[in-house]
Parts: sequence; C-alpha cells; structure tokens
Amino acid sequence: MPLLITVAIIQQHYFMRTDINSKLKLGQLSKRYYCPESEVDLASLTRFEKVYTKIVETPNEGAADAALDIAEAIERCVEERGRCVIGFGAGKGVLEVYDELVRLYFADKVSFAKVVAFNISELGFGQQATESQNNFRRLQERLFNKIDIDPSNVYTIDEGATKENVHRYCKQYETLIDSFGGIDLLVCQLTKNGGLAFNEPGSQSTSSCRLVLLSNDTRQRIADSYQCEVAPDTAVTLGMSNLLAARMVICVAWGEASAEAVYNTIEGRIGDNTPASFLQMHHDVKLFVDLDAASLLTRISFPWKVTSCEWTDVLVRRAIVWLSQQTGKPILKLTNKDYNDNGLSELVTVFGSGYDVNIRIFNVLQHTITGWPGGKPNADDASRPERATPYPKRVVCFSPHPDDVVVSMGGTLRRLVQQGHDVHVVFQTNGDMMVNDEDLERTIMLTNRLANHFGYGSTKRDEVVNNVAETLRSKKPGDADTPEIRYAKGAILECECVTSCRFLGVSPDKFHELNLPFYSRSPLGNGKVTEADVTPIKELLQELKPHQIFFADDYDPNGVNERASEALILAVMQLKNEPWMKDCRLWMYRGQWGQWEIDNIEMTVPMSPEEFGVKRQAILKHQSQVHDAPFRDPENGQLAWQTSIDRNTALADLYSRLGLASYEAMEAFVRYHIED
Repeated sequence: MPLLITVAIIQQHYFMRTDINSKLKLGQLSKRYYCPESEVDLASLTRFEKVYTKIVETPNEGAADAALDIAEAIERCVEERGRCVIGFGAGKGVLEVYDELVRLYFADKVSFAKVVAFNISELGFGQQATESQNNFRRLQERLFNKIDIDPSNVYTIDEGATKENVHRYCKQYETLIDSFGGIDLLVCQLTKNGGLAFNEPGSQSTSSCRLVLLSNDTRQRIADSYQCEVAPDTAVTLGMSNLLAARMVICVAWGEASAEAVYNTIEGRIGDNTPASFLQMHHDVKLFVDLDAASLLTRISFPWKVTSCEWTDVLVRRAIVWLSQQTGKPILKLTNKDYNDNGLSELVTVFGSGYDVNIRIFNVLQHTITGWPGGKPNADDASRPERATPYPKRVVCFSPHPDDVVVSMGGTLRRLVQQGHDVHVVFQTNGDMMVNDEDLERTIMLTNRLANHFGYGSTKRDEVVNNVAETLRSKKPGDADTPEIRYAKGAILECECVTSCRFLGVSPDKFHELNLPFYSRSPLGNGKVTEADVTPIKELLQELKPHQIFFADDYDPNGVNERASEALILAVMQLKNEPWMKDCRLWMYRGQWGQWEIDNIEMTVPMSPEEFGVKRQAILKHQSQVHDAPFRDPENGQLAWQTSIDRNTALADLYSRLGLASYEAMEAFVRYHIED
C-alpha cells in the first residue's frame, strides 16, 4: 500500500479507534435517542437530565459543534457588551475545540479581536512544574498565538506566585476578572473525577480562587496529558464560585472513562462529591459528550424509561437483564406484572407475553456460554459463538503489556491449548513501565550472587550491572529510566509472562515480542500510533494467517491498551482483503480496567473452581505485579490482576442470578467486525 494512503488511513482512523464502545452502541441504538428530531422528543428523552447535553457520535463532531457555539456566543456578546470575557480551560479534551476555533478564525467565521481571555487554572505552585507542564503556554500554542486576540487582553495567574503569597495573587486575579465585569463564557472540560478546572471532589460551590493539592488520579491524568512521568502535586485554580458566576458555560467530555462523571453531573445529586454537579443550578450550560461518555445516561442505557423504543435484539436483552436485576428474579420467573410495574409493558405488547420474551432472552444468553472458545469440532455450531471448522485453529492472542493476556483471558488461553489449537501469544510492548525499581534491584542482586558463586562474570557484565545499580541508587522521583533500565525491566516482565503462559500450556516457540515503537515515544508509553507500529503486526499476521485473533479493548489509566489495539485494527484494516482474512474472527477481551456490558457480550468462557485456581496460579507467576505495580485501578486502588479476578467472579455471579448455569468465574468477549 502506498505510504500516503497508509498515512491517510491512520489519520482517519485515529479518532475512531478509541471509541469501540461507541461503535457498538451505534449498531444498537436508534439515532433518535441521542439526536432527536423535535423539541418534543428532546424534552421527553431528557426528563432525567438537569443540564442541557448534546450527544455526538465522535469527539471530532463534538469539538466542531462546540466551536460553532463558542463563535456564536462571542459574536452575540460583543454585540451586546462590546467585548467578550472568556475563561479558558487547558484540559486535553478541550484542545480539539480550540483547533476548530482556529479553523473557524482562518475561515473568517469568528474574530477574537474583542475577546478578553483568562486562564482558569495553572500547575506547579509549591512544586515547580517543568517548562512543558504549563496550562497558559498550552493555551498560547494551541489557540492564542494563532488568532487575532490582543496579547494585552490575555491574562493568567501570576507565574511569580509562591506557596507563601499565592493567596494574595489569587485575590488579585479575582479582582482583575471582576474589573472586566466577570466571565461571559467559560470553556472547559469535565474531568474524569467530576470536577471543573482543578476543583477536585470535595470542592464547595462557594470555593474561590485558591491553591489546591492534586489527587494521585489527577496527577496521573496530567502526566498523560503532558506526556511526562511525574506531574506537580499542586495547582492554582479558579474556584467553583468563580466558574459558576460565568454567564454561559460550554463544557466537553469524551470517552468511556468520563461516563460516570457525566452521569453524576447531569443526572446525579448536587453535591461536592461531583463539583461539576453544581452546574445543575446554572441557567445557561451546554455540555458536549460523545456516545462513550454518555453511555450511563438514562436515554442511552435505559431508553424505555423515557420513550417508546425500537426494540432491537440487543436492547431487548439489556431491558430484560435490567428487569431481572430490578426485581431480584431470574429471567424465567419474570411475570407480566413485573413488566407492567417497571415500565416495560411495551415489550409484552410487542412479543405477546412476558414469558415469550423470557424464553427468547434466556436462550440468547445461554448461547453465549461455551467451553469451546475455538469452536467445538464435529458439532452443530448454529447456536455457538464460534464455528466448528476449521479445526484445529491457529489462534493469535495479542497482549498490550506482556501480562495482559493471562490476567484478562488466562482461562480461555488454557482452554484453547487443551483443545488442540495452535496458540500464539504476542507481546506488543515489553511493559517495562509496569515494573518497579525494587524488582529490578532484586534481580540485579540475584544476578550478582549467581555470577560470583558460579564464576561466570565478565568485565562487560559487571560494567552494565554496576551502571544500572548505580543509576537506580541515584535516581530521583520523576527521573526517566535509562534505555538499559527499561530493557532490564521489560525483560523481567516478559520472562515472568513466558513462564506464566508456559504454565498454561503455550509452547515455548509460540511467543512473539514486537516492542512496538509507540511505547517508547512518550514517557508514559502512549505515544501516537504510526505505520512503524502497524507494519510489524501486519507482517506477523501475514506469516501466521490466523483463524482467530484475541486482543484487548480495555480502557487503562495510561492508554497503552488503547494504542496497542489501534495498531492491531489498523493492520487488520490493511489486510482485510487477504483471502485468509475471510475466515478470521476477531474477539475483544476486557477485565483489568472494565468489563463488557452483558448486552454486548457474545461469548463467555466459564471456569470451574479448579480451572479458576489454575488461572490464579498463572497470574501469580508475574512476581513483579503480584504485590505492587506503578499503576492501580483508579476507583478502588486494586492491582490490575485483582480487579480482573473480581470481575471474572462477578460476571459468573450475574449469570447465575439471571437463572443461567452457575460457575465459579467467567471471561467475556465481544466480536469485532471488520469494517468494509
């Protein structure tokens, strides 16, 4: 494929890839649920929503719509007041909006000549931020330097402020804003913990401009946004009282990780646990969200509560599972009265009786359960998730970090091997960022002791080992690992994972280490995907010509899983016309940071207590990840493998409570359909 065409495909697909959940919903939801045709329909659909919300299919579409609204607000405000005072946030999610504003400016659709701009938050007070970790500089580079705004009308919190005098500077900043008549328009993003700017959970509606201590989760998101290893622990932010005083608010939120914050802001109770919920008291707010971010809103998750539905198979399944959970009854015990009492009488009308619906959905869910994830040979596969032939299959399991495949689908991996399939495991990165310094130090000590005891040391070995040991001893928080350290840490995790997979039966010659370049392009391993990441995957798939591909589509705090699946899907898109691809199915797994909704699940692989115990044993082979790791679940602080284990048992428990077979644990999969 010509390079220019390949680059174009990558650029086009970049914003599409990270929203697999959105694409699933697009195939299940009528557009009228999130894009109603009339004001009457909108009023009905949004009866639970206390903030005006526009749901779009992609962040690109949302950024363009938000920019148009901002341009109109500027024009209107200038006509009425002679100028427009705007408070600008610098979150990662709002940067695309600024790109669209620049485009509108060059198209002569908006002028910033009479705009007064205020930076609403800044990093690093009390702990000096690096030159790149600067919100004001980001605003300048992304927006102010590209438009016709008067530099004398651009303000930020004085960078000369210190921890000792910051209170005075904050008061001066508030006074300055007041001297312009207050903020006319606030442009910002909703943070994933439900805040605005750096107003963390616990911020009161009366809070003012102040110095704040940032949570670990927020610092992690900042590090991701600025592509750095360590973020400052403090910031200065306009308070909720300052932000709520704005005459108009335009806010954005993208991605599945924002879904809970969006729900709490729009439909939840007003309170300081979700500071953005105070927007419910504001008279002029518009929130732009994509389908992923809107996934928990009533009109998306439970449309039958707000409108007459178009009953697709998936929506019927979701409704019945919800009804079963509401009533505490297994599916086959649901009655017509249960349907009527819970707003689902329409289903009874459509299908004739509640029992007919019960049987239908029970059978659908029952057919997702299989002990043959590679297909059962010589069996009727009409109602099975996987086809019987060919047998055996060549199966390729992609693992973003080396341990992901065992942690998320270790039971399935073992089952595939036991049933005679040709199973390959692909490490897309070496996962070195998941290994702590202490684990490397322990390995170095072991290496030295063995070398000294058995006498196999060398001058070069001693030089390298001593250099690594000295670097670790002198390393300060935030210092980047050297190439030697990164390699050594990656080798530790890769060796652990090879041991784990071999324990599950994978042949020693079936491991493939890709070390995709995106992983080394940024301090957090989430650099942009390029053709250099796609080519190795494409070459491997061409060589193996698999019948099944398993890969991760799991939100993770540092974005590595997302980038890894991006690269895979781009490779598959380029190979989709190959003859062998016509007989290849792609299955997506989750488990570490999230779980598939049951209405999306197309295959579940059950585990007995003994089989689940074997998976636990395999996980425990990853010694560097068992007791500690740099990244934990942002919600509960658990390690990834602990969260995955809990989700395996919770899914089995859910199936059991629905009246289906009762197992110790289950792993879930959703099929990815290659786009034409």
